[in-house]
Amino acid sequence: MATRRDFLAHTCGMGVATATVSSSLLSLAFTRQAAAHNHGQYKALVCIMLNGGNDAFNMLVPYDDDQFDEYTAFRSNLALTKEDLLPLPENWEGRTFGFHKGMTEVHDLYLNGELVLLNNIGTLLEGVDPHAVHAGTARVPVGLYSHSDQQRQWQTAVSSSRSANRGWAGRIADIQGPDLANGISMNISLNGTNLLQSGEHAVPYSINPDGDGAQEIYSYGDRRRREMVDAVFEVSHANLLRDEYAYRMRKAIDNQQTFAAAIRSAPDLQTTFSNQRLSQAMRQIARTIAVRGTLGAHRQTFFVRIGGWDHHDEVLDNQARMLPYVSKAMFEFRNALKELGVYDNVTTFTISEFGRTLSSNGRGSDHGWGSHQMVMGGAVKGGVMHGVYPTIQEKNPLDTGRGVYIPTMSTEMMFAELALWFGVSPNDLDRVLPNVRNFYSPMSTTPPMGFLLG
Repeated sequence: MATRRDFLAHTCGMGVATATVSSSLLSLAFTRQAAAHNHGQYKALVCIMLNGGNDAFNMLVPYDDDQFDEYTAFRSNLALTKEDLLPLPENWEGRTFGFHKGMTEVHDLYLNGELVLLNNIGTLLEGVDPHAVHAGTARVPVGLYSHSDQQRQWQTAVSSSRSANRGWAGRIADIQGPDLANGISMNISLNGTNLLQSGEHAVPYSINPDGDGAQEIYSYGDRRRREMVDAVFEVSHANLLRDEYAYRMRKAIDNQQTFAAAIRSAPDLQTTFSNQRLSQAMRQIARTIAVRGTLGAHRQTFFVRIGGWDHHDEVLDNQARMLPYVSKAMFEFRNALKELGVYDNVTTFTISEFGRTLSSNGRGSDHGWGSHQMVMGGAVKGGVMHGVYPTIQEKNPLDTGRGVYIPTMSTEMMFAELALWFGVSPNDLDRVLPNVRNFYSPMSTTPPMGFLLG
């Protein structure tokens, strides 16, 4: 049965609304105003989503001779050379790996103890027996290898169904209070509405990477148009739906004015950001964090999505072009946070729907399962790898075919670590991550993974 909230969301997407307002602005209108919760020390989570399935086995490559030879044989025309890699110290297994040479900044962050690597992580319903997977008897996530399904699961932390429409960051916002004191959501998106930050009540507040960030009605800055629009939405209506729509539109306009004024008061950052879109998005996030006091923010999440990672062809050229963007943007953001004095309070992490086949399709790689992700921040106990990087060898039990590896770490473990650091109570962890008990007990006296300081 459709809820009143669902109906309002539907009606505001109808053509009658598009004449006066963008769909992005409409998303701002559906936040509920609530008093800000005092959570103590400020904290923020920043999610960078690499849409399309990053080929992480060329982002992080075995460097020890035996495994590098296996890697080279398996990847054939997709293999990097050792000259293409930035070597890392031995990990906890005594193995060595190298970052793609385009990631010099990330490499330095890892060596400096500010970044961790999560190896072979992916969506799971429960711990998986590789033999059961090969036999077809294992319980596995719905829609493996599907972009839409796996993107949904990384954002919702629900891998058993396609019907989940609440994200784990959205559930956190529902618990902690979806809005700040001024009515702006604690979840802020650089890419419009997204599942990760959408909850029962929480809706992400959409901003732009340029200017003052605030999205507004077309030409609202024009005095005559502003007067006309204001007159429309200040009228009371006997029809409850019309009256509610007008109220929420008025609220969205007020929020835009509030946010724009706050950003304009932000100090000028001395940190230089490149002109690439991801860097500009990270700059806007840093500016928003800088005015957290003006916005009344004690907790915030940020979401930025960068597409173009579905490299069925030209994977080497594409990654040589794109991975440096990610590396530079993360390093620039780190420098800005240090400048603002909040680096210890902000944790930045990557997600991508799946890894890719180690074997070549002749020109690129195809959809996989397990992958590798990065977490950066002042609270990160970095310079280490968590999880097991699969041994590249013929007939590895984790290999489901073509070098598609079964994850040995669930996304729930990563998300639980982030959520508890962010301030989610162990008692609420089940609400945030419905499947967490298949991998971790919320009442455990040890952290899920231990890569974040308390």
